[in-house]
Amino acid sequence: MCAALETRLGRTLLEGAFGDDPKVAAFCENLIALEPALWTFAKRENVEPTNNFMERLVRLAVLWRRRSFGCNSEAGCRFVERILTVVQTCRLKTANTLEFLTAAVTAHRAAQQGPSLLALG
Repeated sequence: MCAALETRLGRTLLEGAFGDDPKVAAFCENLIALEPALWTFAKRENVEPTNNFMERLVRLAVLWRRRSFGCNSEAGCRFVERILTVVQTCRLKTANTLEFLTAAVTAHRAAQQGPSLLALG
């Protein structure tokens, strides 16, 4: 079933790549270049056909950026990258984000080694 679909899509993309519409042709050419990756989920076990998991992981950052209109400084961008990494890692490892951040700030103020995200969970 999947092989027949792969063949049919391949033919359709070739037709589109050599068609009259330049936008369709460019789209089809780009997709032809990526075509082997389109079927990875069907040829390898444990590969999901969607990237929903990864989309859920970056959703927090996307929503933050949309609401705040991004960063105004390099230091601000570094802070956002790091705090969003901490929040998402704590979520994935079912750790309390506030407790982790409290321990990190407390250790920093005491000039001690802070907690490790890698050691969570």
